[in-house]
Amino acid sequence: MPATAHDSTLRTSDLGFVSPVPPTHVQSNKENDTEHWQSVPACGATPSHHVYTAPIQKSEQDDRAYRVVRLENGLEAVLVHDAGTDKAAASMDVAVGHLSDPDDIPGLAHFCEHLLFLGTEQYPKENEYSEYLAKNSGIYNASTAASNTNYYFSVSSTAFAGALERFAGFFHSPLFSPSCTLREMNAVDSENKKNLQSDMWRIFQLNKHLSRPGHAWNKFGTGNKATLSVSSTDSETEANADMVGRETRRRLIEWWSKEYCASRMSLVLIGKESLDELTQLAATLFSPILNRGQDPAPLILEHPFGPDERGTIIHAKTIMDLYALKLSFPLPYQVPHWRVKPARFLAHFVGHEGPGSLHAYLKNKGWITTLGAFEESLGRGFAVFKVTIDMTKEGFQNYRQALLACYKYLSLLRTSAFPAWFQQEIQTLDAMRFRFAEKTPPIQYATWIAKHVKHPTPRALVLSGPQLTWDWDEQLVRETLAGFVVENGRVVVISKDHAAIGITGPWATEPWYGTEYTVGKLEDDFVSLARESNDIPELFLPGPNEFIPSNVEVEKTEVSQPLKCPSLIKRTPLTEVWHKKDDQFWVPRAQVMIEARTPASGASARASVMTRLYADLVEDALSEYTYNAERAGLSYNFGSTLMGLYISLSGYTDKLPLITQHVLEKIKNLEIKKDRLAVIKEQVKRQWENVFLGQPYQLSEYYGKYLLADRQFTVSEKLAEIEGITVEELREHTKTLLSQFKYLVLVNGNLRKEDAIRIASMSEDILSAQPVPESELPQELSRLLPKACNYIWELQVPNPNETNASISYYCHVGSISNARLRTTFRLMAQITAEPAFNVLRTQEQLGYIVHSSEWQSVESIGLRIVVQSEKDPKYLESRIEAFLVHMRDVFDTMDGTQFEEQKKGLIHKWTEKLKNMNEESMRFWSQIESGYLDFSRRERDAALLEKVTKADVLAMFKEFIDPASPNRSKLSIHMRPKNPPARKLSLAAAEAFLVALRSAGVTVDDEAFSAQTADEPPVAAVKAHWEGVLCDAKAERPEISVEALLTELEELALRHPAVGQGDVELSPNVAFIADGAAFRESLALSGPAKPVEDSVLDVPLSKF
Repeated sequence: MPATAHDSTLRTSDLGFVSPVPPTHVQSNKENDTEHWQSVPACGATPSHHVYTAPIQKSEQDDRAYRVVRLENGLEAVLVHDAGTDKAAASMDVAVGHLSDPDDIPGLAHFCEHLLFLGTEQYPKENEYSEYLAKNSGIYNASTAASNTNYYFSVSSTAFAGALERFAGFFHSPLFSPSCTLREMNAVDSENKKNLQSDMWRIFQLNKHLSRPGHAWNKFGTGNKATLSVSSTDSETEANADMVGRETRRRLIEWWSKEYCASRMSLVLIGKESLDELTQLAATLFSPILNRGQDPAPLILEHPFGPDERGTIIHAKTIMDLYALKLSFPLPYQVPHWRVKPARFLAHFVGHEGPGSLHAYLKNKGWITTLGAFEESLGRGFAVFKVTIDMTKEGFQNYRQALLACYKYLSLLRTSAFPAWFQQEIQTLDAMRFRFAEKTPPIQYATWIAKHVKHPTPRALVLSGPQLTWDWDEQLVRETLAGFVVENGRVVVISKDHAAIGITGPWATEPWYGTEYTVGKLEDDFVSLARESNDIPELFLPGPNEFIPSNVEVEKTEVSQPLKCPSLIKRTPLTEVWHKKDDQFWVPRAQVMIEARTPASGASARASVMTRLYADLVEDALSEYTYNAERAGLSYNFGSTLMGLYISLSGYTDKLPLITQHVLEKIKNLEIKKDRLAVIKEQVKRQWENVFLGQPYQLSEYYGKYLLADRQFTVSEKLAEIEGITVEELREHTKTLLSQFKYLVLVNGNLRKEDAIRIASMSEDILSAQPVPESELPQELSRLLPKACNYIWELQVPNPNETNASISYYCHVGSISNARLRTTFRLMAQITAEPAFNVLRTQEQLGYIVHSSEWQSVESIGLRIVVQSEKDPKYLESRIEAFLVHMRDVFDTMDGTQFEEQKKGLIHKWTEKLKNMNEESMRFWSQIESGYLDFSRRERDAALLEKVTKADVLAMFKEFIDPASPNRSKLSIHMRPKNPPARKLSLAAAEAFLVALRSAGVTVDDEAFSAQTADEPPVAAVKAHWEGVLCDAKAERPEISVEALLTELEELALRHPAVGQGDVELSPNVAFIADGAAFRESLALSGPAKPVEDSVLDVPLSKF
């Protein structure tokens, strides 16, 4: 058996400069690590395999045990035993992605990821996996990247073995069911159409498009229906309208059978089972995967930036109103440099925000709002070093000077000495983060490990290798930096309109997303300037980080059971302070949350805008000071709501009071400057304007929440106010804003009671506010739908290029304070969620975005279903209602065993153990901020759920959700595109057109016609095809009327509309909302949140 990981813990008890030292048994790389593998013969049902015998280096904070095994098929697995977990997880990373797509089928790897989930030989039911996970408190997903595809899930620990049995089959015996092929082609197409108006995707693909011709990076990885619609050239094998789907499936199986090779797979299992039990699960379930003799980790070492792609500048048009500059330099494969991490060392300087930084210089010019620098891995074998800058309008007009400043800073780096303490500081911060890392949800941890297993680190360093910096190699760093010169770079200038900088075209068009762009070489005069030495005196390298903690002691007091709630340790008209001394995570960190409530914050739309501007100005003014703090593990956030201001701080307790004091002093003493106010106003205005260019489903959600919230101003109302706000008016508003507060404070973590009181007193003393009179305190209320209503608010999608519609369909159920109702409802919502996805997305293919979940607010809770689709919103409404009718039967016929399984899964979800301090803080804060103070709600609801019967759930469904209910309160938001998708040809219209063609004496190839009209093609495409065919036929048969037949095709398409494009008859009791604001004002208000019970204020005071 392997040695325990305890022997290889990393200790940093002395946090002076430390350089992590690998254990003495560790080799320098993976290839030299063979001596630690031990063969284990087959035993019983467990196949033979190999075990890595050296201990896995981990932090001493980590109480989990690790083992690495390699199966005979070459699959490598990292097994994680966590005795205390109640949630298990698995992740399979396959070292193949969209760069391996066949040249003639872009998107095949992504399509494989979609189809793989839908049934295996062992479990052929297509939603078996999702259904099993849903009823066992599980979730799942997958993602396809350039060089890898990752599949992952989490589930309650008791259901782990069953989930793994279903999961393993995807990799050795998937069905790739013919019945699912066309449907999932549509799903991929819908996913792609969702991204067509996303600037992130558009710029990403533009960079790929403009890479070296013939390079794999040039590929279109998402795919769409057209790219996946493969036809065979052998017409004899095509006998019906399914030929495209059949050929696509054949090519997919052919591709999967070659590329999904066991030696390319990295598996991670996290569970409470022992390492031996996890080994048995891995070996038994995953040994059937075939090793197909492929390269375990294929590399592409040629960089996509060839000579023609370097030294170039691209101007790209965006959908949203924004200004950005992206500078990229080609990097060789960086993973082999895991001991030094040279690109990350350089990113530390280029992305710094403190005094002397590039960020500070450009910000002080008024040219930028954010700047970041990082290494970006594009694929296995090549990367880029990227500098990304979000610019102001003035900065955009001076983009050449901003770009030149980037090169000047790089020149400064090249001519500067790198004292040893630079790298030592980075090593110290890395070691500190690794040492005090708290647990994350198992699904995240499993996925992270799986993605790093193929890295060339020794197996003993599979956890620490990617996270720590080990060596200092100045030559390697200098060689990396030497490549960051103007001749090697690619510049991308991004804006909606480039006329202000003199760029007017001609514009080329990227083929997949339609992004307009120009590309050319940088001018010689600019190249000459960029080669010069730095002559900007404001640029200099940073000094030592004063926020690195010197004291990381944890005051640990063993307790029999961690407390479930914080203690109320101070209560005055001005301040309430809640505190909990950490009793389970034992890290030298704490979290502080402060909400300062005041009626001045959201007294009007104009007041809310000024409060937002003030909060953003505070953050803007703090950026230089707080950057080093954030690098040293201290973070803060300051913002505004209609209720007031909020401050959240977290990090090492040694320095937490220091940053808290500085943030509070800046809040109090902020000097509002005209130039910075102009920058922030411009930034906020653009953000709000861009809301209307977001995804349709985001807009339907936004408008739905607007109608049902009491204190809410629309984006349009706020945009009408922002332009006229002056420095003087904002200063006066700030005085009013800071004059009165009611503080809610939570201190959780490695701080004692007196420390919490001290922090609260610091807030009182520095901000010097008076208490808000109780009668003037702002309260959150909800607006409630009346009983027995059926409303639709139909709005237009503002983006003229967006073809998707959306619907947010909501049924109100009742008050969230009603424990019995709340518990019964959440069980009903859980049971509904998986079938909603399976029916509306997988089976009916309404669109890529489909989900069902609860919508909750103060004193209100209900069920909402969201769909984004190319189909008409009224059709979506009708399909949701049909689904709800179907769910009535599901609830009615559900047997007792199925019902109890659903209850068990929800109870597990509510009683899951906390993973880290942040989860605990968020759980506490949600109760404090809301006012319910129901800290034991999860446990009490879990106990109450035991008593909920199927009859209770069915009665609730029939009363509040069922479309047949006379008492149902329902609201839906319909977002309708300005330019809906092109009309499609239905099967009925196609059949009628075929009859018309034959009646006119036109010879028709039945098989070709069937293939052409399969799956409702656009009418325009069918018309264009037949216009050519009929014109040719008319030459031989003059009596054929081309115009009459094409006109009949158009009429048939209107008479027999495609799915989702025809008129839909809605329920006769639907009422359309004409004026959203007036409707909102007509709704009754809920009461405010009240503490669940008075005794919660009598909790024992903290002893610590």
